Amino acid sequence: NNDPESRQGQGSCAIECLGLGWSGVTYKINEMSKLFGPIVQQGYVVPDIDKAMQHWITRGVGPFYIEKHISPPCEINGKKAAVDISAAFAYSGDQQIEVIVQHNDVPTIYKQYLDKHSEGGLQHLAVWCDNIDEKLAEIGDQWVVHQRYGDGHAYLDNKKTPGIMIQLMAHSEAIDTMFRLIKAGADSWDGVTDPIRIIDWSTGLPVVKAAK
Repeated sequence: NNDPESRQGQGSCAIECLGLGWSGVTYKINEMSKLFGPIVQQGYVVPDIDKAMQHWITRGVGPFYIEKHISPPCEINGKKAAVDISAAFAYSGDQQIEVIVQHNDVPTIYKQYLDKHSEGGLQHLAVWCDNIDEKLAEIGDQWVVHQRYGDGHAYLDNKKTPGIMIQLMAHSEAIDTMFRLIKAGADSWDGVTDPIRIIDWSTGLPVVKAAK
């Protein structure tokens, strides 16, 4: 059916997370695209990042590039916080899959999500923007920022209809370089070789190393 209204109805998607028992969240792709632009990443908070990566790898999604025990400068509801997380990324086509685990008890959005959904699930959808503050001003006061990493990332939710959060990701040399590396790895992957790879930030830019 090529009728626009019919296509909009078909744009409401249900996503099943990780095959670990969580399902049922819906969102309208057309509305997301109008307000924020296209969704470029699905972000899953998980209790075990190794099992989560393996879940996707056995379904042909990979390789995964993991940042281990990172502690970027963070604010939670406007207050500084010391986070300790690991995050891994892979691509399926142009859609990025992220799995995140938290290692400490700081009350982040990840911990809050996992406290409610112990098996893990889809916690956020990410979109690109050029400037986070400008985008927040543009979308108005119906959105509240719950967690932020400087000028690079902000997680926000709608006051009237809270649920799956939106992550604003601002373009930068470092993040764009990392995502290009991950996409190139996915495009050339044979489905077998080095399914998990390490991202090393010690030089200030992402460098890929083989997992031990």
